[in-house]
Amino acid sequence: MQRNVSNTIHNDSISEVTVTERRKSLWKRITRNWELYLLIAPAFLYFLIFHYGPMYGIQIAFKNFLPARGIADSPWVGFTHFKRFFESYYFWDLLWNTLSISLYELAVGFPLPILLALAFNEIKNGFFKRTVQTVTYAPHFISVVVMAGIIITFLSPSTGIIIKFIEWAGFSAPSLLTDPAWFKTMYVLSGVWQSTGWGTIIYLAALSAVDPQLHEAAIMDGASRFRRIISINIPTIIPTITILLILSIGSILGVGFEKILLLQNALNMSSSDVIDTFVYRTGLINVQYSFSTAVGLFNSAINAVLLITVNQIARRTTEHSLW
Repeated sequence: MQRNVSNTIHNDSISEVTVTERRKSLWKRITRNWELYLLIAPAFLYFLIFHYGPMYGIQIAFKNFLPARGIADSPWVGFTHFKRFFESYYFWDLLWNTLSISLYELAVGFPLPILLALAFNEIKNGFFKRTVQTVTYAPHFISVVVMAGIIITFLSPSTGIIIKFIEWAGFSAPSLLTDPAWFKTMYVLSGVWQSTGWGTIIYLAALSAVDPQLHEAAIMDGASRFRRIISINIPTIIPTITILLILSIGSILGVGFEKILLLQNALNMSSSDVIDTFVYRTGLINVQYSFSTAVGLFNSAINAVLLITVNQIARRTTEHSLW
């Protein structure tokens, strides 16, 4: 018995010494590389203050938040707000609109930067390549408000240049801004126009790592350009494609509400109302803070689950994942 007590005390002493040594080692690394820690400090403080700090307010999703009483003194109601949202008549409509727009955007918008980057990589004329890249990159720098204004102006039934062109071609122009059946297509295509060129930058950077000797050897073996793209270029950017696909699926319910809100009207509401616009309207306009927080928390939780799940699938099926 006494020997066991002595061994326990000895083990505890060793553990304390180990922890102390690790702390000293950590402090030595910090003092030795203080410039690097100073460099990363602004980014760390930004996320700590503006991303993790506000998470304190998530608890109002489980409370009946009363501004006069504050977050801490507001009464707890548990999952009442979540149950109210799940049992509402608009739950499935919001979920379907959000998922359909996200999947539509993923199916159309995700492959196009890859194809465009592969095409840019094959262009040898420097002036033509730079010109096309500039033209495709430029829409990315247009703000969301200006972009929505351009879309509304171009698709106006009375003065829109696209509507006039369709009519000039002899076709009957549909109501692209007010018809619910056209809203998702207009949203996705405008997003593709704005972001496809910018999305090629990451893939072009990955393609720059391709060893030219691989292409030279393939040419000597008689491989065509298409065959070299399939066998050399695409395998090189597969890790980048995997990581970006995981991130895209992880934010599949995070459809940006800014452009949707700007293009939304009473006529296309049935297909344009998504979870984010509902949270904005419920929380800031109707002043239902707790209910809107619960809906937003549900949205974020689903995105987190999807991100973790897809990352685990990628880890088990490929060699590439986020962690």
